[in-house]
Amino acid sequence: MNMKKFLVSMVAIIATACSTCFAQNAISQSTPKTPAEQEMINLSRNKWQWMAEKNADKLAELFHDEAQFVHMGGYWGKTQELNTIRSGGIWYKNADIHSEEVKFTENTAVVYSRIHLDAVVGGNEVRNPFIVSEVYVKENGKWLLSVLAFTKTMGK
Repeated sequence: MNMKKFLVSMVAIIATACSTCFAQNAISQSTPKTPAEQEMINLSRNKWQWMAEKNADKLAELFHDEAQFVHMGGYWGKTQELNTIRSGGIWYKNADIHSEEVKFTENTAVVYSRIHLDAVVGGNEVRNPFIVSEVYVKENGKWLLSVLAFTKTMGK
């Protein structure tokens, strides 16, 4: 199985698990976090800030070279995501984060977030509720974002 098919399969599994997790347990922002969990939450929040600022240089450092980005219309890799952010094709203006959960497995961390995302897409400003799954891998002592997947919810 090639890497792209593997990553897409993993994203589907993660999105399903994430949806189940949030459907069964609403996670409070006040839930105590371990230092490792808080580190990942801070990294995720920094990512949203850099996206709002269109800071492609910071994002390029964070994104794994083999990263996959799964949007409502399909998926693409690091270069296309960065080019889309730089050009303003998608501008992730603000993520109102309602809940966050972090899971670890060896050198992998998964951050699940329930958000409302304000974005400009093709010149139109939109606000959508999402469950976002972020998969980070630790390489050479540094966390890199390897998958970012948006699952639109039906909530307001």
